[in-house]
Amino acid sequence: MPPRPLPAIAEIEPYKAGESKLPGFDKPIKLASNENPLGASPKAQAAYAASAASLHLYPDPSCSGLRRAIADRYGLDPERIICGAGSDEIFQLLGRAYLAPGDEIVQSEFAFLVYRLVAQQSGAVTRTAKDTAFHADVDAMLALVTPKTKIVFLANPNNPTGTYLPLEAVRRLHAGLPENVLLVLDAAYAEYVRRNDYAAGVELVSEFDNVVMTRTFSKIHGLAAARVGWAYGPAHVIDALHKVRGPFNVAAAAQAAATAAIADGEFMARAAEENAAELARVDAALRALGLTTTPSVCNFLLAHFTGPDQAKAADAHLRSRGVIIRPVAGYGLPGALRISIGLPAENDALLAALKEFMAR
Repeated sequence: MPPRPLPAIAEIEPYKAGESKLPGFDKPIKLASNENPLGASPKAQAAYAASAASLHLYPDPSCSGLRRAIADRYGLDPERIICGAGSDEIFQLLGRAYLAPGDEIVQSEFAFLVYRLVAQQSGAVTRTAKDTAFHADVDAMLALVTPKTKIVFLANPNNPTGTYLPLEAVRRLHAGLPENVLLVLDAAYAEYVRRNDYAAGVELVSEFDNVVMTRTFSKIHGLAAARVGWAYGPAHVIDALHKVRGPFNVAAAAQAAATAAIADGEFMARAAEENAAELARVDAALRALGLTTTPSVCNFLLAHFTGPDQAKAADAHLRSRGVIIRPVAGYGLPGALRISIGLPAENDALLAALKEFMAR
């Protein structure tokens, strides 16, 4: 008999990323992965290119320069920051450090699929609380917490719904958790949010010993290909994560690009401003076509169709016009499609194709 993986591993269905290629189209319009349509900061690109001269050297194992740059941007203690190959790796490190077979995690109904994968990799059980109007329900999540619960994951804002919980609600969620349960606040889209009642999680991390905030360079910074993420947490949590990470887990070129990107506040502001304008325009146009959208604070929209059949047909029609969006049946939303906000011309092509479809 050949070697076999652990039973929990054998049952995992790998994460399926958004597509980037379409047969018959050399350069399809990709609105499937919530990438920054402006690309990366020119300063980040220059730093990445310059790092080629040092390809023979191992990267800084502790990402010290990048951690200092992040700390300078947000006024944090660099010793309480850890960097990883995307925030995905941070979640995996949390699973290795805090989850054992039989443990449980709690998440919201339409949570990022990677949380469940992290639990499965550790042999832990995922408990999912129903949302209310596509928003995470604090009371429903707290009702699922048991003595076996080790981590509560909250994507805030959430992907794929684009909704968020205000700081007051997040505080209430934390207040209802036992001290030994870790609250992980995934703030991948924090830089896009323009709401006075929103906070990414820095305040809670600063106040409590059982809160971690994760962030990514893949979205507003436009460094999805570089794979860089980070987390801010209590010293004892960060120490545990360092013990289970690889010694050179973030490439030198990625560190260089991210260090330059986090310092380029002008680029970040322009990306957020242009996204806000196009988000509002695309949202209004989709509703004018007769579609229902979930109000989003991110760089994407969730568009709802009459049911799974219409959503599949719309997806097929868009693909026939060279436009790739993201079906979200895997999130339990078979009647919806997630649409990333692109450049104005890309958004125009999307809307023209949907107008054709809705007129059929």
